[in-house]
Amino acid sequence: MQTAKKIVPKLTIAVGVVFVLTILYILIRGAIVKVEVEEVKQGELVQAIYATGFVDADAIANLRSEVSGTVKYVGAKEGESIKKGDVIISFRERDFVIALQTARAKLSEQTILLDDKKRTLQRRLRLFDEGAISQEQLDEAKRSYDQAQEIQKQRQLAVNRAQEDLDKTNILAPISGILTLQTVKLGDYIVQNTQVATILDTSSYNIVLEVDELDVPKLILNQDAIVAFDAIPEGRFNAKVLRVVPQTDLVTKTSKVYLKLTQSIASIQLGMTATANIIYNTQPNTILIKKAATLKEGKTYYVWKVVKDKLQKQTIETGASDLNSVEILGGLEIGDLVVTNPRENFKEDMQTEITSKTNKN
Repeated sequence: MQTAKKIVPKLTIAVGVVFVLTILYILIRGAIVKVEVEEVKQGELVQAIYATGFVDADAIANLRSEVSGTVKYVGAKEGESIKKGDVIISFRERDFVIALQTARAKLSEQTILLDDKKRTLQRRLRLFDEGAISQEQLDEAKRSYDQAQEIQKQRQLAVNRAQEDLDKTNILAPISGILTLQTVKLGDYIVQNTQVATILDTSSYNIVLEVDELDVPKLILNQDAIVAFDAIPEGRFNAKVLRVVPQTDLVTKTSKVYLKLTQSIASIQLGMTATANIIYNTQPNTILIKKAATLKEGKTYYVWKVVKDKLQKQTIETGASDLNSVEILGGLEIGDLVVTNPRENFKEDMQTEITSKTNKN
């Protein structure tokens, strides 16, 4: 019994010490915050204008029938490559040949008649000089000759029109490219001015963007741009500013900007959705940190640094920024560790545990 009485107090004291130590450990451990940091280094600040748009082309030919007729030949189908001058569609020529022959026959008849009128006029001029005929008879010969000349011109125009109509029975490709639309089949009767085909020159692809009016003054021709396509999410492609349309839409307050791709991309198509970043300013050798690391208190910006495993609040002076980073003009030095996931409950000298460290390049 004596032994038990001695053991119980000692055991009680030991349990109490362990309990106190556990509470202290929990309190101390609870004050440690897990943070992600980046080491402040120099880098390049790239400022860009972000805009969305689509794929367009400068060279698109919509072909229409200039005469009415029955299709006798189809030279290409949708999706096929064609060259400038290739016959896309031909109409039956029979009626056009007959019309040309008829016009030529009438012209020949009128030519003979005109020659006869000319000889008559020349004969009456001689007779008038000899006093053998009156002025009225001479004037009549002149009028008859003038009328024959006018009819001759009309007959010649009719021949020209008939020849043009015959030539128009062949619809030729005005540019090289891909046939993206072909709406006719053999035997179809096509009415004049019907669209029958569309040709796209894929080498003339460009990107059409809608740029906010506030960003337009930052644009100049040949500026570099990076383009991405929804259909090619893993790709990034180089382009340059080709032209800026000097007009702002009254509703959207945007202006059209055209980019020219500097490389051929086989998989893009007309109308595809595109996004672009047009680079208007680069600053090399700049001290940068992530925007996510910065906090604002009134008009003052600050960050949390990690110094000897403890948090330290640091006021900073910021400069230019891009989508992800901000320029540091003062308050930080190269090599400082800045917390990139700051929280509202941070306090000075809180113990930290770094879970992730980024070295900015």
